[in-house]
Amino acid sequence: MKDKITEQSILLFEKKGFSQTSIQDIVDELEVTKGTFYYYFSSKEQLLMDIHLNYISDLLERQEIILHADATGRQKLIQMIHLLIGDIKDKGPSAKVFFREIRHLGDKHMEMIKKQREQFRIHIERIVQSGMEKGEFRNDLRPDIIAFGILGVTNWSYNWYKPNGEVTIDELVEIYAAMLLTGIEK
Repeated sequence: MKDKITEQSILLFEKKGFSQTSIQDIVDELEVTKGTFYYYFSSKEQLLMDIHLNYISDLLERQEIILHADATGRQKLIQMIHLLIGDIKDKGPSAKVFFREIRHLGDKHMEMIKKQREQFRIHIERIVQSGMEKGEFRNDLRPDIIAFGILGVTNWSYNWYKPNGEVTIDELVEIYAAMLLTGIEK
């Protein structure tokens, strides 16, 4: 039942937003009582925190696999882009809730999620730094800013990318990789 509450909440938060979705909306959709909700979650914010924690924890686990792969820095960055765009494709509603509704977390919860998001960014920064040291990437740019740029481009895609639309995930990853790793200048 906890998973059902979470899944239904994600759909409602995506559609109506966190603020506009009540606990009553959630339990009505599932045809259960508020007591059922409170058995699993102490509050709507706790539910939102669980959604965020599950999303970022899963990303970090899969990022670890990429970090330890026997691959070049370029290949790892492309895999990171694919990981992020793939989540938007595969977990669309969860991705939207993760990126859009974080502002509704209280300070304690916000701090915890921001630390994990920061860890994800630092891992990308380290790939860039390592690639610079190995001569794979230019070394006249700041790795931290490059990591922010990669995350900015990929994460904002949740706003407009339609997985069943005109552009496939592989095409989008290829375009982003070319833009970010090679540039668009002729």
